[in-house]
Amino acid sequence: MELGVTTYKKGEFIETDTGNKVSRRSLIFGSQNIVLGGKTVVHSKCTIRGDLRRAGLTHQAAVLIGRFCSLGEASVLRPPYKTYKGVFSYYPLKIGDHVDIGENSVVEAASIGSHVRIGRNCIIGRFAIIKDCCLVEDNAVIAPNTVVPSFSVVAGGPPAKVVARLPESTQELFEAYSKDKYSKLVPQ
Repeated sequence: MELGVTTYKKGEFIETDTGNKVSRRSLIFGSQNIVLGGKTVVHSKCTIRGDLRRAGLTHQAAVLIGRFCSLGEASVLRPPYKTYKGVFSYYPLKIGDHVDIGENSVVEAASIGSHVRIGRNCIIGRFAIIKDCCLVEDNAVIAPNTVVPSFSVVAGGPPAKVVARLPESTQELFEAYSKDKYSKLVPQ
């Protein structure tokens, strides 16, 4: 699938030294607790909740995002939480490299592997684990604590189910797609 060039107004994104492009219209809370690996795009109205983290853990990031990721417009990323022995705690949200999260999706997973595409309007439940090389179809609802195996296509829900398997070439295809998408996001 060949991507066309997407242009934006020069002042719309802040570009970091590592090539991250963060929309000025995104909502970033607790930025000191968010790590972007480089060449990641945070689109407008995307919300990242870095302020939700375990109390007392000063050196642990709340949200870790790898390289060449794309966080869709109006998507929400927040760390998962649970109550254990009467204590309410947040846990880190870890996202690998070459991950594409679609518009209006809500992610509260424990981890998302590398080379993953999450469609539009998806809900990824608390403490879900999505392994490497997966495709989550539009409107899928992954239940909390679900583990999605590598090379799976997931659709439907709640709860979403594995409906197909991806080929072994998925890693190369998703990597090429994410690099192409990043390179074709250019200022006017």
